[in-house]
Amino acid sequence: MSFIHGYDPETLREIVDPAECRERLAEIGVQRSLPALLERVWLLKVLGELDEALSIAEQAVRVARMAGTRKDLLRARVLHATVQQFRGAYSAAEHELSTCVEEAEGQGWAGIAAFALQHRGKTRFDAGDSEGARRDFKRVLFLRQEMNAPDDQLEATMAAVEAAELRRSRSAVAS
Repeated sequence: MSFIHGYDPETLREIVDPAECRERLAEIGVQRSLPALLERVWLLKVLGELDEALSIAEQAVRVARMAGTRKDLLRARVLHATVQQFRGAYSAAEHELSTCVEEAEGQGWAGIAAFALQHRGKTRFDAGDSEGARRDFKRVLFLRQEMNAPDDQLEATMAAVEAAELRRSRSAVAS
């Protein structure tokens, strides 16, 4: 079941039903498996409970480092960076996401590279770097097309490209 009901075209943030997210948080409880930790981080992040999300994201990175695969660690680091992004720590988030992109591309993990690039694009978008966001989103679109990603992922990425282009053109007009 997807908790995402779309994306806000102005912020590119996920649109969720808070009640559904809180219900799922209650179901997960205090499970300590890596998948449960990652899901809790995401749910807390979209609910705006950023201090707790950051704490659990740091725990998830530690768990992934000790007991997970390299792919698990990259996914945990990307999620940790998205919490930093939501907290307004754009530079730290962009740096973390850039290292994740480089590692994923170096290993040939296109899906994880696309995941990290999508979030780096969102971080750049939030930070006001519309051109950088647009470049990242276009790379994501290319990777996802090459992987034959599901239509909903392609549509979300195309919407992100359009939002970045619109913001970029608005900035050019305002200058």
